[in-house]
Amino acid sequence: MSGVRFTLDGRAVEAREGESILQAAQRHGIDIPHLCYKDGLRADGNCRACVVEIGGDRALAPSCCRAPAAGMQVQARSARAVAAQKMVLELLKSDMPDEAVRADSELDDWAQRMGVGVPRFPRRAQPAADASHPAIAVRLDACIQCTRCLRACRELQVNDVIGYAHRGEIVFDFGDPLGASSCVGCGECVAACPTGALLPATGSLPLGGGKTVDSLCPYCGVGCQVTYRVRDNRIVAAEGRDGPANHGRLCVKGRFGYDYVRHPQRLLKPLIRKPGAVKSVDNTLADFREASWEEALDFAADGLKRIRQRHGKYALAGFGSAKGSNEEAYLFQKLVRTGFGTNNVDHCTRLCHASSVAALLEGIGSGAVSNPVADVQHADVIIVIGANPTVNHPVAATWMKNAAERGVKLIVMDPRETELARHAAYSLQFKPDSDVALLNAIAHVIVTEGLVNERFIAGRTEGYEAFRENVLRTPPEAVEKLCGVDAAAIRSVARTYARARAAMIFWGMGVSQHTHGTDNVRCLIALALMTGQIGRPGTGLHPLRGQNNVQGASDAGLIPMMLPDYGRVADDAVRVRFEKLWGAALDPKPGLTVVEILDAARRGEIRGMYIMGENPAMSDPDLAHARAGLAKLEHLVVQDLFLTETAALADVVLPASAFAEKTGSFTNTDRTVQLGRAAIDPPGEVRQDLWIVQELARRLGLGWNYAGPREVFEEMRGAMPSIAGVAWERLAREGAVTYPCLEEDAPGEPVIFTDRFPTANGRGKFVPAEFRPAAELPDADYPLVLITGRVLEHWHTGAMTRRSEALDALEPAAHIDVNPDDLCALGCKAGEFVTLETRRGKVSARARADAGLARGTVFMPFCYAEAAANLLTNPVLDPFGKIPEFKYCAVKLTPVPGCPLPVV
Repeated sequence: MSGVRFTLDGRAVEAREGESILQAAQRHGIDIPHLCYKDGLRADGNCRACVVEIGGDRALAPSCCRAPAAGMQVQARSARAVAAQKMVLELLKSDMPDEAVRADSELDDWAQRMGVGVPRFPRRAQPAADASHPAIAVRLDACIQCTRCLRACRELQVNDVIGYAHRGEIVFDFGDPLGASSCVGCGECVAACPTGALLPATGSLPLGGGKTVDSLCPYCGVGCQVTYRVRDNRIVAAEGRDGPANHGRLCVKGRFGYDYVRHPQRLLKPLIRKPGAVKSVDNTLADFREASWEEALDFAADGLKRIRQRHGKYALAGFGSAKGSNEEAYLFQKLVRTGFGTNNVDHCTRLCHASSVAALLEGIGSGAVSNPVADVQHADVIIVIGANPTVNHPVAATWMKNAAERGVKLIVMDPRETELARHAAYSLQFKPDSDVALLNAIAHVIVTEGLVNERFIAGRTEGYEAFRENVLRTPPEAVEKLCGVDAAAIRSVARTYARARAAMIFWGMGVSQHTHGTDNVRCLIALALMTGQIGRPGTGLHPLRGQNNVQGASDAGLIPMMLPDYGRVADDAVRVRFEKLWGAALDPKPGLTVVEILDAARRGEIRGMYIMGENPAMSDPDLAHARAGLAKLEHLVVQDLFLTETAALADVVLPASAFAEKTGSFTNTDRTVQLGRAAIDPPGEVRQDLWIVQELARRLGLGWNYAGPREVFEEMRGAMPSIAGVAWERLAREGAVTYPCLEEDAPGEPVIFTDRFPTANGRGKFVPAEFRPAAELPDADYPLVLITGRVLEHWHTGAMTRRSEALDALEPAAHIDVNPDDLCALGCKAGEFVTLETRRGKVSARARADAGLARGTVFMPFCYAEAAANLLTNPVLDPFGKIPEFKYCAVKLTPVPGCPLPVV
């Protein structure tokens, strides 16, 4: 459609469809002052700095929210328009504090450009500064009431914290200090503020001097693109970039959690354990001595070679990292397979979505997501089950909330009533452990009410009849007591999903981290197959990936039964192809998984390990057992940023490079490969992780000579058809490419499975699942259920975020979330100490009242070393994915001495 032609300051211009006068002017390089308008925010037109004169109109019009019409005569530089613009700027300037609050104030910039000098008007009384929030400083004396912060908070992030009160005063919740409000610290308001009324707590946004580097956020799987501002080899700010996953948005971790890289506890030199220092997670730097790189690398490699020679290759294992780059993951697994000679290599995918991958490979032939998160814009129904994206994937959650605000029906299913439930059309708070029963009941309704997609089933699936017979035995009325959800609600959800034009399913570790995690995902796959809700925009299956590169690390072969691109090690043809590529014989025997490796270490079968960027002494279940296995190792090499709980058990510690110090590719939850660029140099004697892996490989007899990540990536392209079309130059130029991308001129495929599934016969497979209870159920001694997980401010085991000043200040201490009625029955109040105990251990922390928890369930984050939740968790495994049951174990809750007893 052709645009609208009009005249602006005597110049013929054309506006595109939907553009305002201001947007058209900006695109044509014509400056019009503006303050309340910001690209990406709904135009509000309240500051009136952008007024223009329109022929035939009596009043001046705000150009930010006035659409041009054909033949319209607009004057932005007429005497009348300029006088009004300058008056607005002068009035706003009159209320500003004398000192500059922000170095790049848009108000100051426009005032200078328009020639507005010292204001003639007196300053009004202004609110006092608010320094109550660890990450965001509030200076409402610099506020111009433009409402950009309000729109950013309520309409972009949909957090609903910032409001308007009295006569145009910005308030948080009910007039609370920001630090006492429900603010989640995303900083979208800071990014939106034009004057510095809201700014980072560390001070004014630094723009003078230094450099900017485009890179990525190092935390979750969303893969937000960021720009780091760097001065004197230190990151001083992080700002959202217009990447495909975030479009400028960030969460509290991405915006304020970058300073861990310069924490005083950062390891700067290699360390070797002192003779006689008994291994313990409580070991400190005093138990180690500093060494040169040459000595440390020789010591590390010699210990591994000695074990290989004396006890054979199966006595060695390695844990790689989902926080490292694709290139690092690829070289790490290649080192274990060709240097150790075994497939005993794994990483934290085993602890998050291993069961999801097992079910997806079985059912549809691929462990990757079918559609990106952004496809919620094309859906009319969204299911989120067993996931808490507002905490674990906050930016992804904003797109879901935006969709719900537009009228998309959001269905949330979770044992906890999460923040996302506030936006849901249906919220099914089912009992923990009853996933399969609930999902089979939903499928029962779809079958019995004739809502299945018969054409899709006939043309693209197999195994439906056996699945149908199975779910016919599970009507909603038969399981409503087991699930704790009314049959009517189950039926409504089933109808809503099946009748949707386009419906997506997202799930998290609340689905996967069970002994029946694979069965849970089989049920979700079946829902998509039986309704044909896959293979189109706005449909599909999306397991929300945890770590920033857990998808890429898995793709690169950092798993014990798969080579890169998911070729099975037991497949002769696959193995021969990699033997030719790598010039080495490969073991056909699948390796051990994370928990199996530490079990074998405890038994003395695994004697040496190389662990890079993982912290199993905090992340594994039944930590007393896991730590004992690590401590028993004859030789443990750990490569990390800090002396983590795992590094404290090492024989040699190699100081690793942080995310912001390296360049490499990373693959997010959407299957999008993106380039992370080094923003700063490593401190001290720290070396690049890629260099360290290669130096160890050479000492193990491998003749590697990669110049850098680019050369490794080129080898990966030859080994992995899925990324063959993603050239390094293209990645640097475009910033992001979604795989599969088979040719260099191919655009990539955000939506897959459009015509067939990558199975032997091209069909998706129904796999029936029957309800099985958890391995450990509550009883008289342990009457409650423990659910573990993350909190918004901390990531995984907290090695990085607990060393970020703002993030640790926001959530500084361990806590145990308890239903208020359970807390009352215990005779305790929120804030008092309680003890959680299972058959494996006990921890104490302060109690928090959480009405979102059902009675009989408690929740605890696992990032706090001083109260490590995984001392409690059950190490029993899902038989298919080999994932531990982090989301369910029997526990008892008791007051600590001094906690008041119930009044009888």
